[in-house]
Amino acid sequence: MASREPNCLFCKIVAGEVPAEIVREGERTIAFRDINPQAPTHVLIVPREHVATAAEAAHADVGLLDEIAREAEEVAKVDGVAETGYRLIFNTGTGAGQTVFHVHGHVLGGRGLEWPPG
Repeated sequence: MASREPNCLFCKIVAGEVPAEIVREGERTIAFRDINPQAPTHVLIVPREHVATAAEAAHADVGLLDEIAREAEEVAKVDGVAETGYRLIFNTGTGAGQTVFHVHGHVLGGRGLEWPPG
């Protein structure tokens, strides 16, 4: 892995040091089930390289957020929610609820998702 933070939980999952239920692995991303799911489908998609937030990813690596969005569609297909609908969420910063500062997209589906969210 090109860039890694030694105390980052998601970097440790990417490195195989912390177990996770892997859904998909790509060249640049890895998708795994959230340990505290908020919907029947709740999968996190993270880049293999450490980037702290979606805002940083937008400036640091052209195409990274696009790749996460493509992986979200594949995860939705694997979990059977692509046709009924799913939500892809990036929490950016503590005020938005980001608790692990390694950019990650939440794929949520399999139940009604109200608007506006929490």
